[in-house]
Amino acid sequence: MDRESLVYKAKLAEQAERFDEMVSDMKEVSRQPQVRVVGTHQYVGFPGFRGRESSNLTAHCKEGGGMRGACLHRCCFHGAVHHLGHVSGGRIIFSSRHIQDSTFSPARSLLQELTVEERNLLSVAYKNVIGSRRASWRVVTSIEQKGDADKLSIIKDYKAKIEQELCDICNDILGIIEESLIPNSTSEEAKVFYYKMKGDYHRYLSEFQQGDVRKASASAALDAYQAASEVASNDLPPTHPIRLGLALNFSVFYYEILNSPDRACHIAKQAFDDAIAELDTLSEESYKDSTLIMQLLRDNLTLWTSDQAADAEAAEGEAPEQKE
Repeated sequence: MDRESLVYKAKLAEQAERFDEMVSDMKEVSRQPQVRVVGTHQYVGFPGFRGRESSNLTAHCKEGGGMRGACLHRCCFHGAVHHLGHVSGGRIIFSSRHIQDSTFSPARSLLQELTVEERNLLSVAYKNVIGSRRASWRVVTSIEQKGDADKLSIIKDYKAKIEQELCDICNDILGIIEESLIPNSTSEEAKVFYYKMKGDYHRYLSEFQQGDVRKASASAALDAYQAASEVASNDLPPTHPIRLGLALNFSVFYYEILNSPDRACHIAKQAFDDAIAELDTLSEESYKDSTLIMQLLRDNLTLWTSDQAADAEAAEGEAPEQKE
């Protein structure tokens, strides 16, 4: 199915709240190829050219966006475009009438970068799929803590099933982020977006894992959040919704996973204050998103710094859910 149809299907799935199908569609979109390869060849029969050179070759995919049957072309120095061959089964098949001898060695194949709309759809899809499992895990964990001893084995088995689903979903999106989304990102905004996502899904793993596995996930989350923060502080304004969302989730990570409320409050307060100082520069397009996240930052700060709220939560015997 072509890219446009997959995106439309994902939007339909979102409206129908069929998020597992939305994930499937957007995963397929993220695999759509835009192949560029580099190799060395001896060409004959091209006007004004003989000999060897290192050439940029682009496989222009046919309708449907697939690799099979894509045509391979070379743009000569004078602007002419020549057909060199085609792509079949992941291999380059050169046309003998244009190439006498070939020592072709491809350098890399690139997946097409997601548009802003596509990356938001991908994020929404996984956020809803993982969100329902995280909510289920919290409910079952609460039942486990209060449940009957004779039912404990059933509860633990059910909890383990949910945890496996959480692992599968997180590992799925983390693989996509690390293998294609981050490497193919050309804008700083996109890099912050994907590094933040990487930190989020490692954090979700840290919420239920134990021991060394949890430490590894927490360390990976920290590295991703720090990488995102470095790019964001240099290239995105303090009022940018992605930068604010990063600060929100990074602060929650420090509070919930690293048990460092002081650091969590510092990150949240710094982001809020920096945004307030430049509020007059906020664009109309991002005003709603940015002010909403600023409100969430302030809500978490109020929660974390309120002794009264902490006492009330301790009396209830349940950990508060942070806003993100």
